[in-house]
Amino acid sequence: MKSYDIAIVGGGLIGASIAFELAADKRQVIVLDRQQPGLEASWAAAGMLSPAPDSAHDIPLVPLGMESLRLYPDYIGAIGEFSKQSPVYRRDGAIEVFAGPPGLREREERVAECERLGVAIEAIPIETARQWEGAIGPTATAAAWLPDEGTVEPRLLMAAVLEAARNRGVEIRANSEVTRLAIESGRCTGVLVGDERFGADQVILAAGSFSSQLFSGVEALAQLVPTRPVRGQMIRLRSDRQRLGRVLRSRNGYLVPRDDGRIVAGSTSEKAGFEKRVTAGGIRRILDNLLELAPSLADAEILETWSGLRPGTPDDLPILGPSEVEGLLIATGHYRNGILLAAVTAKLIREWITCGQTTFDAGRFSPLRFADRRAEVQRAR
Repeated sequence: MKSYDIAIVGGGLIGASIAFELAADKRQVIVLDRQQPGLEASWAAAGMLSPAPDSAHDIPLVPLGMESLRLYPDYIGAIGEFSKQSPVYRRDGAIEVFAGPPGLREREERVAECERLGVAIEAIPIETARQWEGAIGPTATAAAWLPDEGTVEPRLLMAAVLEAARNRGVEIRANSEVTRLAIESGRCTGVLVGDERFGADQVILAAGSFSSQLFSGVEALAQLVPTRPVRGQMIRLRSDRQRLGRVLRSRNGYLVPRDDGRIVAGSTSEKAGFEKRVTAGGIRRILDNLLELAPSLADAEILETWSGLRPGTPDDLPILGPSEVEGLLIATGHYRNGILLAAVTAKLIREWITCGQTTFDAGRFSPLRFADRRAEVQRAR
């Protein structure tokens, strides 16, 4: 049996970022992934860095997202230094548009909500928005400018984080599916990959939508990590006559520009289990929204379509922190915000391990919240 200070289950952006952060303390860290690392939700993401809430469910997440956005320049700088690669990080802001007669009212409500939450936003005339982005379609009647938002190219970032982690001494094993956690006398002491055991002082579960599968048959622990897959379909396009300079979005979807002129359009949100495929209906929904947002992209060439499995949770919030089991920490359930929250998640996990507490109050996202709900249900019975 090989032993490590830290064993991380899951080699997506969250797991790899945590490994990179912890390796700075000269700890022996291993990352175990069921396939090639970084090919699940991280690979499929659009790469928007937006702490503004998409719905009322997201409001508790706003402070965490804003903290991660604040950390992002240093996070990207460290990744670039140790990987010698560029993740293509941009801070160009975003334009949110509102359509039809209700547009002005909806814009004012959106601005008021973001201001209340401390998210930087400014109401701008729709004419100004069209001067900035000529692709905006005729149905848009109001616009808001979110100046602090940014983007990264997730696939490039994923490759850079993995390389940076390796260069800090992290051992990364592909095609190593963890089949069970080793728990002895109430403490997690490592993981099993088939018959091979990896001992660890601390185990971090960062396996995205696959996290709950590790607790098959252990109902009490499974309720601490109730992740579920949420499929999202995406399109990549290229237009010879229409470029975007910044993110453009509405309540129905978004367009994310890349440096080379390509545009990523998304996305669906589907309960389809672990079935990861592209469907005619999903692509049609994306295209319908794309053509309303930017009709001039009608002749754009479709370069690629794909889908990914986001790790959802019952309350659509991430699961972060120590679990009921000593030696086991959870970092999963980031749903649509894994790219944005990678920086703060890595910092929080490092603080929990090194200090036993965090400088940012992350109690709202503790896995113990599900244990508390379980106890409430049992008392009600």
